Amino acid sequence: MTRTHPHDHDHAHERGHDHDHEPVDPNLSAEEFWEPMYTSEDRRWSGRANGVLVDQVSGLTPGRALDLGCGEGGDAVWLAEQGWTVTAVDVAPSALSRGADAARERGVADRIDWQRHDLSETFPDGEFELVTNHYLHSPVGFPRTEVLKKAAQAVVPGGLFLVVGHAESPPWARHAHHDNTLMTAEEELAELALDPAEWEVELAANLPREATGPGGVSGTLLDSVVRVRRRATG
Repeated sequence: MTRTHPHDHDHAHERGHDHDHEPVDPNLSAEEFWEPMYTSEDRRWSGRANGVLVDQVSGLTPGRALDLGCGEGGDAVWLAEQGWTVTAVDVAPSALSRGADAARERGVADRIDWQRHDLSETFPDGEFELVTNHYLHSPVGFPRTEVLKKAAQAVVPGGLFLVVGHAESPPWARHAHHDNTLMTAEEELAELALDPAEWEVELAANLPREATGPGGVSGTLLDSVVRVRRRATG
C-alpha cells in the first residue's frame, strides 16, 4: 500500500492528514482509497527522501532494496542514487507512474523495478539486503502486522529491516479517526515478535520531527523507528 505523512516526506500510508476529518468508506479497497489521493493533485509529496531513511541508510554498502509503500518514489530514487537496486511497491498506479518519471529524470530508471501490489493480497518476490517502509498506516482495512512480518522474511542474513511509523497522531488531528496501528517503537517490536536468535535490534526509538500540517499549522510529530538486522548464518 502506500503511506502518508505531511511536509517534506514523499509517501506514506496514513497519508493525507488534511483528510483526517473526512469519513472513510470502510468498504473501499486500498486502490480505491489511495489512487484518488494522487490523481486529485499534480504531486502529493516533495520528491525528497524521508529523513530517517537518509540517517539510517547513508554509508551502508548498497545491494538490493525493497521499498514498501513507495508513493511517488522519493525514497526509491534516493536509494538508487546511492547505488542500490530497488524494488519499489505501491498500490496506486498514479504514484508508481510519477515515481518512474522521477527516476528517469534523475538518471536511475534502470535501477528501480516499480511494482503494483495490494500488500494485503500479494507481495513482491525476492530477497533483499534492505527492506524499508515508512508510515505504512491506512484508514482502510490493512493487515499491517502480517505484512511487516512477511517483509521481515524477505531480508537476507546480514540484511537490515527498517520500520518507521507514527508513534502518535499529529497535533492537528489528535481526535481524528485512525486505523489504530499507531505504536511506539517498543510496541512495534513486540508486535513484530522477531526471534532474538535470528534478529539483532540496532535501534528502537521514538524520535521527534518538526512538520507542517493542513493550513500551514506546524507541530512536532513523534516517529517510531525500529532498525533490526538479521543475524548472519554460519
